[in-house]
Amino acid sequence: MTDNATSPAPAFVDLQVHSTASDGALPPAAVVEAAAAAQLHAMALTDHDTVDGLAEAEDAGRRLGVRIVRGVELSTYFVDDELHLLGLHLAHPDTMAAALERLKADRVARAEEIVEILNRHGVPLTMEAVRAEAGDAAVGRPHIARAMVAGGWVGEFRDAFDKWIGWKRPAYVPRERFEVADAITLVHEAGGLAVWAHPGESATIPRLTRLKALGLDGVECLHPSHPPYLVTRLVEHAEKVELLPSGGSDWHGTLEGPRRLGGQLVPKVWLDWQDEAIARGRIG
Repeated sequence: MTDNATSPAPAFVDLQVHSTASDGALPPAAVVEAAAAAQLHAMALTDHDTVDGLAEAEDAGRRLGVRIVRGVELSTYFVDDELHLLGLHLAHPDTMAAALERLKADRVARAEEIVEILNRHGVPLTMEAVRAEAGDAAVGRPHIARAMVAGGWVGEFRDAFDKWIGWKRPAYVPRERFEVADAITLVHEAGGLAVWAHPGESATIPRLTRLKALGLDGVECLHPSHPPYLVTRLVEHAEKVELLPSGGSDWHGTLEGPRRLGGQLVPKVWLDWQDEAIARGRIG
């Protein structure tokens, strides 16, 4: 070995990233360009309730040498708690897309109800303004918040949630219930792995065990909302319950805040383990 020989740089991945296909700030191709600039080996595009951005992301990934993991993020319920579920490694995104059409319609109906409540409270927001913010993306509360900022009814994006549309605020409207068991089944039908996204302190051994019995495949251990002690605990819990570890930045394309593309330093070996599980047919 020569004196100037060096070991290859460690490879990292980011398995939760969003684009303008849902509520992100950048189109899918630009997100992949950012992943290439961050020297990521792979990234998962996991837009909320839609797979519409995957084709564009994969085209950019082939051009830039970044592996694209086909993904989606689903908003579900487990007992009485909201639970976000990632579908990763979707072999059949068309199957997922067909099922998500109903959820997309539910999102529009929810937005219309929120706008109606805001109007009753003296905020003259229109659905046209919300749709202008959403473009072709699945409509969500972030688009309502951006439209409220653009119209001058709140000063900042976060103000819209804190004052009007967040949990227990005057214009909050809950989503239609989508049970986690049904979401896990949907992910498996699309050939993917079901991963609990940013579970926080609620990912106890008993809860993980119950979810695994429903078919859960993995748990997101690395996330900007997880402090180091919790990351360690989640990795240990995942190993004990025999769930796959995963991780991502939950990046939405903005420069502010703690979420930074590739910032979680998710090791490539976690992606390798997921690939191995898929190859062995370990789904559910």
